[in-house]
Amino acid sequence: MKFSEYLRKKVEHIWDASFQHPFVTGVADGSLPLECFSYYVQQDSFYLSCFAQVQSIGAAKSLDFYTTSRMAFHAKSSYDAEHLLHEQFAKELGLSKDGVIVVEEPAPTALAYTNHLFSVAYKGSLGEVIAAILPCYWLYHEIGEKYKGSTPGVPIYQKWIDAYGDEWFETLVVEQISRLDEWAEKASEDEKKRMESIFITSSKYEYMFWEMAYTIEKWPI
Repeated sequence: MKFSEYLRKKVEHIWDASFQHPFVTGVADGSLPLECFSYYVQQDSFYLSCFAQVQSIGAAKSLDFYTTSRMAFHAKSSYDAEHLLHEQFAKELGLSKDGVIVVEEPAPTALAYTNHLFSVAYKGSLGEVIAAILPCYWLYHEIGEKYKGSTPGVPIYQKWIDAYGDEWFETLVVEQISRLDEWAEKASEDEKKRMESIFITSSKYEYMFWEMAYTIEKWPI
């Protein structure tokens, strides 16, 4: 069994909870309040800016020129997703000012999740960085595949579903899964245990991100 397959089985129950979360199902069937989606777009804009930085740190930790170039390409792809998808959403939802998405303050979950990613990026190997960021790629792709063909009746929700079921996105996901497996083949047992723990933690944060948006999570004080 490949290491990625092993990890996917370990998080089966967590990802199933994401597939059935009312935020995700609400996008698919069009029942999600736009207020929740607007909050998600703002918080995900913050998240993606941090995500691209973590990908860039991964590029710096790569052991060969080709991997450095590919990780840098993935960071650029995160920017492109932000620019082409989220900024379009923000314009439609009235969330941008002078073409820039306005995020007043990161929500507790958004800040905790990105701090987790930065901690792994600065302390860990490239393999650990991939383990930290891969759930975001992989889970979104599976959501796109699972709900492909859905007709929410809300154009902005349809664009979101279509984006993550796209072949372009699938190519990026498959590449990072392969990179994780290649690293795991040479990693020590201790490093693979760290990668497993990191992957599980990021998967839990993915679920919490839906909950954050659905409840419009705010700081309690």
